[in-house]
Amino acid sequence: MRKNIVAGNWKMNKNLTESQALITEIRGIVRDENTNKAEIIICPTYLALASASKLLDGSTVKLGAQNCHFEDNGAFTGELSASMLKSVGVSHVIVGHSERRQYFNETNEMLAKKASAAINQGLTVLFCVGETQSERESGDHFNVIKNQISEGLFHLTPKDMELIVIAYEPVWAIGTGLTASSDQAEEVHAYIRSLISEKFGETIADHTSILYGGSVKPDNAVELFSRTNIDGGLIGGAALKARDFFDIIKAIK
Repeated sequence: MRKNIVAGNWKMNKNLTESQALITEIRGIVRDENTNKAEIIICPTYLALASASKLLDGSTVKLGAQNCHFEDNGAFTGELSASMLKSVGVSHVIVGHSERRQYFNETNEMLAKKASAAINQGLTVLFCVGETQSERESGDHFNVIKNQISEGLFHLTPKDMELIVIAYEPVWAIGTGLTASSDQAEEVHAYIRSLISEKFGETIADHTSILYGGSVKPDNAVELFSRTNIDGGLIGGAALKARDFFDIIKAIK
């Protein structure tokens, strides 16, 4: 059975002191109140990863990074490799977020290399895909997503796919307050699962968790997470408030 997952992407928010306080608050709420079996991941900034690992020691909350480089070491000023992330206790890494694609010109080819680098270190990859508003309005969103999936993941082996979680994030719904309807999200999630099935087989497709991201909030999470092919969420702004984040976690049934 595939996992239900709720992951919080903090983006470029929270200094070290603020991060430590939020991590401590989330850990305490999850410890004292959580009753479901969702896998919970938080992805703070690089600055907070080492201290986050210590604060989460003994907790069920897992630690993710927001990005990694595709080389293991070398002359890449300002970058961190998957092996470096692993060395401080990171178990998951986001690859291909739309903001990385848009602002840092990350291509499908580059993201394929990043996914492989992370998998080679035993990290689980949260691989992001999604269309812009113009691509949605033109009806080209399925082709966009197919290209992102095929060029980013289809070089992997069936064994590698055990370390892949896919996050569908329509770009037009990230940080805008807009949210894909549950029907729209379910349609794309089902399509993504069909792509995985065609390439890797039905068993792997059935075991691949596909998350929705894009202005998920406590008041829409229950409806989204109730759909057959939506296995949880990659949460942005709501992940920066412990109680909101936990209310989204509770929406997993």
